[in-house]
Amino acid sequence: MKIHILFLIILILSAITSCNNTTKPETEDTTDKALKADTQKGKQLFATCIACHGNNGQGIQNMNAPNLAAQDAWNLNRQLTNFKTGIRGTHVDDIYGAQMAPMAQTLADEQAIVDVVAYIKTLSATANEQTIKGDIVKGEDYYNMACGSCHGTNASGNESLNSPKLTAINDWYLERQVLNFKKGIRGSHGDDKFGAQMKQIAGTTEEGQMLNDIIAYIHSVEELQ
Repeated sequence: MKIHILFLIILILSAITSCNNTTKPETEDTTDKALKADTQKGKQLFATCIACHGNNGQGIQNMNAPNLAAQDAWNLNRQLTNFKTGIRGTHVDDIYGAQMAPMAQTLADEQAIVDVVAYIKTLSATANEQTIKGDIVKGEDYYNMACGSCHGTNASGNESLNSPKLTAINDWYLERQVLNFKKGIRGSHGDDKFGAQMKQIAGTTEEGQMLNDIIAYIHSVEELQ
């Protein structure tokens, strides 16, 4: 597949704009560092998560629940907060997000979120199974043009740019979320400023083979880490 020069320029400019606008982490990321985590309380809270995400937070595809243990604490904190406050999971077409939103409501406050995230990070992260095939060589080129400037050359993420670690995310879940951003299912809430930036980038990514190639490349990087 050939990418026109104009398309390349759009990708690069979009990535630069997104990164330049995300120099500060969200307020909850600075607030939770002042809270002392209680992993025992977190373990108790995580009991309600096991049915979908598994005993070790490894994720279960049949339950549409992603791997949690491999993700960074700051990103887990943000997503749980977004679900709890209605920033995420309230769009009429976000079927699976709507299932997660009420679960986040069981976390009483910010301390509870900090506790459960701290417990999740005590679990041993497991490798994600590959379910999406693609051209890794092409995927690397596409990734570096559209994603690398924010998520890093090895897809390890960058908290200072509010960009999560992509290698921690199941390929099937990553595909769903990119498409959700592309369709406006994610990133459309008025308070989701970082999601809005990702929505812009996802809009320049072609659904189908191009996306499959990018995801296959990300999975290949995960295997090397």
